[in-house]
Amino acid sequence: MDLPPEASHYLGKVLRAKPGQSVNLFNDDGQEYTGLINQVGKRSVSVTIVSSQAGLPASPLHTHLGQVMSRGDRMDYAIQKATEMGVNLISPLYSERCEVKLDPKRLSKRLLHWRQIAISASEQSGRSEIPVINPPSTLNDWLHEVKAERKLVLHPHNTVPLKAMVTPASCALLIGPEGGLTNTEVLTAEQQDFQPICLGPRILRTETAPVTALGILQHLWGDY
Repeated sequence: MDLPPEASHYLGKVLRAKPGQSVNLFNDDGQEYTGLINQVGKRSVSVTIVSSQAGLPASPLHTHLGQVMSRGDRMDYAIQKATEMGVNLISPLYSERCEVKLDPKRLSKRLLHWRQIAISASEQSGRSEIPVINPPSTLNDWLHEVKAERKLVLHPHNTVPLKAMVTPASCALLIGPEGGLTNTEVLTAEQQDFQPICLGPRILRTETAPVTALGILQHLWGDY
């Protein structure tokens, strides 16, 4: 079988793989596959699958990240690191202070770009499942539709301790934009059962906050 173009490029051009080498592969079905490289071409790499085994188990904590989109490569970083932290779902969001606007053509390309980032981060971190990245939606729509046992929104002026909360099986986490969520947006989140939390005395950047928060949640309730 021929590997997808991105995987072929990585094996052939980056790792300089040679015929006869063994590689570990995954296709987002929860399994890992051991393959033997048959041929390395200019644009493709062909392998033969020789065995399969269960992949890395998913965390017992199912996490859904609602991330208001940010400019430049900050959203890319958030998706990459959230994937490494074991996130299951990522929902890019528009909010009042969101400065990102995507027309349909750019949106399609951006979703493909984000998925490739998640695939690469899954490969790097040893995950055998790729997080789902939803099409962007408004913050208000997401707040009314998201389902989780525990819903959290980062707010720098709230000090509710996470350790005092009962361990949930699923958690939705809302991260605001560079300018933060408005008071009205935080109030709306609270009305939809989101609990404001503060991670410490320092205010984190929008791309740093999900990494820190997800790491803490995995430590308290997941597999860290």
